[in-house]
Amino acid sequence: MELRNIFLGADSAGYPLKEEVKKHLVELGYQVTDCGTDSTASCHYPVFASKVCEAVQAAPDTTFGILICGTGIGMSMCANKYNGIRAAVCSDTYSARMTRQHNDANVLCMGARVIGSCLAQDILDAFLAAQYEGGRHAIRVGMMTDIENKQR
Repeated sequence: MELRNIFLGADSAGYPLKEEVKKHLVELGYQVTDCGTDSTASCHYPVFASKVCEAVQAAPDTTFGILICGTGIGMSMCANKYNGIRAAVCSDTYSARMTRQHNDANVLCMGARVIGSCLAQDILDAFLAAQYEGGRHAIRVGMMTDIENKQR
């Protein structure tokens, strides 16, 4: 299996965890593009969600996005505004694996104030290792795309 390129973004609350996640991804051999932020100085998460989602939109078959904020919720809400982005907030490995297998999620969101570094790495590993199953799930992903197209 070829490793996808990873676009990584975080706000100030997610910055420390983003740095740990980045190190983990590099150690696993992934090509990682850090879309910011670069400190714990106050900033706005939509800026970084936009950078990551636009990069994933540009190469949807070869990339994933990882977004980290305090809870993961704000990042996921922003990410899901983008056509073709299927973002999920995950705080456990089962959800991370299932969102890839059943929803073909291409952006993983995590909450730095919700999970610790070790769990974040386990969640990330589960997300990256899982394969989209297609089949009956493709019908549902197609239905989501239809809703997206009608609303935009």
